[in-house]
Amino acid sequence: MNAIAAHPPARGRWIPWVFVAGFLVVIGVNAVLITAAVGTFTGTTTTGAYDRGLGYGAVLDEAARQKALGWKAEIARAGGAVVLTVRLPDGSPLPADASVTGTLQRPLDRTALPLGFQPSAPGTWRAAAEVPAPGAWEAVLTVTRGADRLERRQRLVIP
Repeated sequence: MNAIAAHPPARGRWIPWVFVAGFLVVIGVNAVLITAAVGTFTGTTTTGAYDRGLGYGAVLDEAARQKALGWKAEIARAGGAVVLTVRLPDGSPLPADASVTGTLQRPLDRTALPLGFQPSAPGTWRAAAEVPAPGAWEAVLTVTRGADRLERRQRLVIP
């Protein structure tokens, strides 16, 4: 009996094809993820980024000025309305002679819904807010009293 004839034929020919199949799976998954990423890009970018960067010192100055006011603002959603409560540094409510303006915005597409605030209690303003779709909305509010101004942004999740 010949020694060569006693060995069975090679049974491991399929092993390299396992590696090829594994790489094909990785390439397929990457193709799906790249297609999803490119297809869902909203195109949201900042126009004039350089000019905005030059004015960043003014943004910091405004933040410091608002912090020096010491006003404490809380934004909440209650019963189909946006409610803003503002307190002075001593804890007393902000007088009703202040005016409040604002909008509800979608974070990505910047759909804006104007809000009409009316005083509802000492230091509290309320605006009816009927949103067209549930989800994340951002309340962008400005409180003005004389020369003093406070700007607040807060994310609200509306069911």
